[in-house]
Amino acid sequence: MRIARRLLTASLAALLPAMLLGLASVARAADPNEVPPPPAIAARAYLLVDHHSGRTLASLNENQRLDPASITKLMTAYAVFRSIKDKRIGLEDPVVIGEAAWRTGGSRSFVDLGDRVPLSVLLKGMIIQSGNDASVALAEHVSGSESAFADLMNQYAKELGMGNTQYRNATGLSDPEHYTTATDILKLANAIIREFPEYYRWYSEKEFTWNKITQSNRNGLLWRDSTVDGMKTGFTEAAGYCLVSSALRDGMRLVAVVLGTASPAARERESQTLLNYGYRFYETKLLLPGGKALSEARVWKGETELVDVGVKRNVWVTVPRGTADQLKPTYTLPAQLMAPLDPATELGKVRVTLGDRTIAETGLYPLKPVATGSLWQQARDWALLWFE
Repeated sequence: MRIARRLLTASLAALLPAMLLGLASVARAADPNEVPPPPAIAARAYLLVDHHSGRTLASLNENQRLDPASITKLMTAYAVFRSIKDKRIGLEDPVVIGEAAWRTGGSRSFVDLGDRVPLSVLLKGMIIQSGNDASVALAEHVSGSESAFADLMNQYAKELGMGNTQYRNATGLSDPEHYTTATDILKLANAIIREFPEYYRWYSEKEFTWNKITQSNRNGLLWRDSTVDGMKTGFTEAAGYCLVSSALRDGMRLVAVVLGTASPAARERESQTLLNYGYRFYETKLLLPGGKALSEARVWKGETELVDVGVKRNVWVTVPRGTADQLKPTYTLPAQLMAPLDPATELGKVRVTLGDRTIAETGLYPLKPVATGSLWQQARDWALLWFE
């Protein structure tokens, strides 16, 4: 009897782990929102984010300060774009190529000393071909010197919330005090895409020609993936091979930052792996359009009795693929809204959930102002409120 009992106990002990494993598998299979973990990426740091929703889909060492190499030129371009927007300079400005620009080492756009080159040509030479000479020439044209331009770059970095970034030059040539992070690069890339779509298109051009010399864009993903339309490569011995890439598929834009890979092929392969992962397992939807009526609310003691309420800006959500139809928005407004109402004043909240998880939350606002009504309207509503 004791032997039989021991055998039964041993059998149950042996079966228990398998039973628990089976139950865990059932539990996992029952979760329709589960997404597999990101693939292993051979890089010092990386980050994959949806441009519209801002949701991070994959990351490693995203806040580690690293040498950005020519990824720096994203900020060089941004600072020039801002100067154009502020009408301090123009695309057709003739930029004189000084000795400092002409002598700058590394990648070149092959501009000659003393040439007067249109600013738009220098921008393309920097964006498409990563010309260091073009970068320095642009910096000198905007700010008088490269060091003064670096101060401007740092000013814009601060405005964009790039708290772990410091620039010392416009090219990305190595300097111990010149650094950034994948997170900060992502903020900058998003700002260029969002603020300057008219110039962003240059990041997808495959060739640049000047002085009868044609050079190819170093972003090999432009040839491998038709949905990739930017952005920038970088390399120094200290930084390794880096790539910021952006792709647009069916209205969903993903931005990937990959820093410190072993070769040009590796930075392209790892970036493509990240982008494919994001598109395979996630989808992004415009759930709440900004400035559009989401609901109608009763207003008391106002010139009008009803007001449309909505969100100020588009609310995008990124969720596991196939679950967007399960999203549920919930609106919360006060029981009574009293005039006057100002479109800048938050009235309540809209909360978006997927199952028991909150995906997004933002304020609800009146879409038009509602002034205080006449004395008669106020008196009428005062009386009606007694029956509420």
